Amino acid sequence: MSRPSVSFEFFPPKSLQASFRLWDCVQTLAPLDPSFVSVTYGAGGTTRQLTHDAVDAIVKTTDLPVAAHLTCVDATRAETLEIAAGYKAAGVTHIVALRGDPPKGTGGFAPHADGFQSSIELTSALADEGFDVTVGAYPECHPDAASQQACINHLKAKIDAGATRAITQFFFESDTFLRFRDACADAGITAPILPGILPIENWAGVQKFAAGCGTAIPQILKDAFGNATDPDVINLLATAQATELCDELLTEGVNHLHFYTLNKPELTRDICHALGMEPALRLQNVA
Repeated sequence: MSRPSVSFEFFPPKSLQASFRLWDCVQTLAPLDPSFVSVTYGAGGTTRQLTHDAVDAIVKTTDLPVAAHLTCVDATRAETLEIAAGYKAAGVTHIVALRGDPPKGTGGFAPHADGFQSSIELTSALADEGFDVTVGAYPECHPDAASQQACINHLKAKIDAGATRAITQFFFESDTFLRFRDACADAGITAPILPGILPIENWAGVQKFAAGCGTAIPQILKDAFGNATDPDVINLLATAQATELCDELLTEGVNHLHFYTLNKPELTRDICHALGMEPALRLQNVA
């Protein structure tokens, strides 16, 4: 089995201390030679400038390929494309295009009157501007979708609009992803679909995330993490769970793993090491 490629997702820091944490995260995971790293965009566009600053800092201080998240929320088409142009000026030509979550407490997604009405429209516009566009995918039914087939149809429309790959929402059983991959292939989707892996760093947080996006949690995980109290045991459980999941995916022909790091890199690093991924030397420009 050849070494898989990997990518890592970070979120932009909101404080000086968080900025140091992000830097530590980047430095911890950079030796694993990711094919790209991405920086998220907060609900309702709340981290717009923070995302840009974090992307710019990673570009200037490392040689890592960087992708910036961009959403349809709370911005006109002109404003959104202006943000994209700013990324291009900074040397970033890879965008993760998402519908985005509305600001907390505002209810469901409502597009800006003069903005992109969907991630399909956003993807098409970014592709027309020459960006390499990655989109999201849901191996389990999106909470706003009528059915899983509707999710697959929506993904195909984004690929047809110019996206070159998709990253899935996190999941906890390999069969969930493999069935989705097969269904996408049956629908005529040929673009790579990268499985999104969420290491269980915080059990309470993971349960909240899963409830919000429709991810099923197997009973065996509920029992294991619900009964574990010792931090070392929890860390071992998390490493073993994610390593087994990734190993099953790799055995089934998956060749790329995308990790949601939550800016806590040690667990992701340990999982990659457990999978046999050896660090590679990278050069970076340290200020």
